[in-house]
Amino acid sequence: MDQDVPNHHFFGRFDLNEIAHAFPETAETLLLDRYLIDEPTASTRVFRAYRATPPHYHAMSDEHLYVLCGRGTFWLGAAANVDEFAPGHLLFFRRGTVHALPSIIEGPVVFLALDTPRREPRDIIFVDPADGTPQSFIRLQSL
Repeated sequence: MDQDVPNHHFFGRFDLNEIAHAFPETAETLLLDRYLIDEPTASTRVFRAYRATPPHYHAMSDEHLYVLCGRGTFWLGAAANVDEFAPGHLLFFRRGTVHALPSIIEGPVVFLALDTPRREPRDIIFVDPADGTPQSFIRLQSL
């Protein structure tokens, strides 16, 4: 066992409901993020969406989003493919797939995210650069 690897977990137990409800009511960024597992091969995060997210993609990782709570709309690749998400739904975006969350119908909206390989927090490319920066998109939540 290599115990010198930073943030390396050999096991873990996380109360996702507790984590989901611990996010503050407001945020300056579109999302707040909390990493549970942060390793080179994969990351596991819980994040809350505070506002609609504009079209964007991730260049370095695939993103699997499990809806813990809330309802909203999302689209993949083209705005014509708008669909609704709700608790229990799993959304999958392969790296390079443009996606957006155009509306929050019922909040709070909280996702469990599994990223392969690890998603670097700055791996966010907006289709329209005027829509934001990695810093305006997401911020890590303090524990």
